[in-house]
Amino acid sequence: MNNKIAILGAGGKMGARISRKIHESQYDLVAIEISDEGRERLGNAGIPVTDGDDWIKTVDAVVLALPDSVIGQVADKLVPRLKPGTIVLILDAAAPYAGVLPEREDITYFIGHPCHPPIFNDETDWEARRDYHGGVANQAIVCALMQGPEEHYDIGREICETMWSPIIRTHRVTTEQLAILEPGLSEMVAMPFIDVMVEAVDECEKTYDIDRQAAFDFLIGHLNVELAMWFGFSPKVPSDAALRLMEFAKKVVVKDDWRRALDPKVVKEASELIVRGG
Repeated sequence: MNNKIAILGAGGKMGARISRKIHESQYDLVAIEISDEGRERLGNAGIPVTDGDDWIKTVDAVVLALPDSVIGQVADKLVPRLKPGTIVLILDAAAPYAGVLPEREDITYFIGHPCHPPIFNDETDWEARRDYHGGVANQAIVCALMQGPEEHYDIGREICETMWSPIIRTHRVTTEQLAILEPGLSEMVAMPFIDVMVEAVDECEKTYDIDRQAAFDFLIGHLNVELAMWFGFSPKVPSDAALRLMEFAKKVVVKDDWRRALDPKVVKEASELIVRGG
């Protein structure tokens, strides 16, 4: 029961990683991939590709490892043909939160997303320490049962824990909460700050003739200690002057209404933008 899993986009960047994990697990994998590059990637990993659509009525779960902009189109064609009780697992909250999944009461919609390996960890293996995406290093994941019977949460969770193993912990959230985490927290708050940091390093080099490596080393080292202090991995002991400067600088580099990026209404707009591909 719930052992046969189809992955659409099985040979993509994310799809290939999770396909390998499912292929090596107790699950029966049905790998669906239409691109030549993806099919070659799967072939090199020893994973057979399934052609045709006879699999649709036989699988217990379908993972949509596809771009957000095409999930709605694919789901519209696929979901009506699935057997009742099938779990449709989406790897990002944008498409579900944007409301593009077709209505059907007798199937389950489940969303799972990796947190990726944390900056602060106890990995000792070199390969794991250099694994920034997950699959080798430990990571946490977040899961949401958008629609379906409660017992399907554990089934979806176990699939996600297999796809993104090894797992530190699994967090259960709602669909809206997952959307607030991504695209909200990760892409609309964290990513812009990181992009500005890179631009600031460039500015140090181009405008102020500071060696780029020096600027990079200075920023990364300070990020390490500041992240550790602010998130509780180290005693928070910045000087009073540094704290005053931080508050002064916020008025220069941070908008007062930045919290709007986490507002569900704004996150919904962002999700719709992602799905439209604009």
